[in-house]
Parts: sequence; structure tokens; C-alpha cells
Amino acid sequence: MAKVKVGPGPYLYPMPVVLVGAQVKGRPNYLTVAFAGIVNLQPAIIALGLGRKHYTNLGIKKNKTFSVNIPSPKLVKATDFCGIYSGHRVDKSGVFKSFYGKLKTAPMIEECAVNLECRLVRIIPLEADELVLGEIMEVYVDKKCLTRGAPDVRKIKPMVFTVPDNRYWALGKAVGPAWKIGKTFSGKHK
Repeated sequence: MAKVKVGPGPYLYPMPVVLVGAQVKGRPNYLTVAFAGIVNLQPAIIALGLGRKHYTNLGIKKNKTFSVNIPSPKLVKATDFCGIYSGHRVDKSGVFKSFYGKLKTAPMIEECAVNLECRLVRIIPLEADELVLGEIMEVYVDKKCLTRGAPDVRKIKPMVFTVPDNRYWALGKAVGPAWKIGKTFSGKHK
């Protein structure tokens, strides 16, 4: 198979689509983010790559809290809206129905099946962005999205994002059980 160089870029697939929430000037604000990932298990730490000038960053820095909300394809228009328009110019507090958990200052989106309530751990400055690290203090999941008491990705229906085509996608079917299917691998490459 011939490989073609395409240059450095954010080509880690898939990139989750999340809505980051922060309370800014007394109101909830939400920002669409695709640069997000879990980076530690115990304690559970999430990392977000945020542009330095985002309005949401103001609330994260002031309150030391934020939320990460997982939208489904049904919310694609509202999700895209939150990524197009800055809270510096548009009040996004009414886009979703917000609720608050035990941290009291991290607005979360009721319409999203999963909400991560986070405490700011650290912000690491990057060249044009900021790497925001947060400890996940609580996770809220819609009851209808649980199977045997655990979050079920088939019911949550998260979206992913791709570049360079800048598209939102729904997930497909499962391809095998983790920590099990590899036990049948013969070790031979074709």
C-alpha cells in the first residue's frame, strides 16, 4: 500500500464533538470543541484544546469549573451554532436548558445525554491555544441511555468531527470486544 504525506495536522480520527460549558458574567455559555480527550484514569482527567480568545475561557478561569456535554446528531444545528458564534457577541445562554450540579458554577446541558462536571486542574499555554485540564468530579447520564446501569454509546449517539472536510458524523456499529478479540490474533501479517 502506498502512503502519501499530507503534512502535519489534526488527523486523529475520530475527534469527539463536545459542548464545553462555563458560567461567564453570571450566564451559561457553550462552546463547540473537537479537541477533547481523556488523559488520565485515576483521577479521571479530561484535556481540551481551546483557542485563547474564546469567551468560555473567561468563565473557566474565573470559576475554576466547566462542563463537557456530549450532543447527539439531533442537536447538530445548535451544536454548530455554538461553534460559529462567540459569546463575546452572542448570548448563548438560551440555546439549551441548563442545569447545575455539585460544583454550582459549571452549567450543563439537559438535552445532552452525558454531562461531565469538571474542576479546573491546570491551563497550559500553547502557541495559539490553551490546553485545559480538568478533573471529572461527577458524570450525569440520562436514565434512558443506560444499559445495566452503565452508559450505552448506542443510546447516547455521540457525534464525531473530521478534517479537512469539516463534517459532523454519527458513529457506526461495534466491530469487536476490547481486551478480548485480540486474544484470537495469530500474529501473522498479510
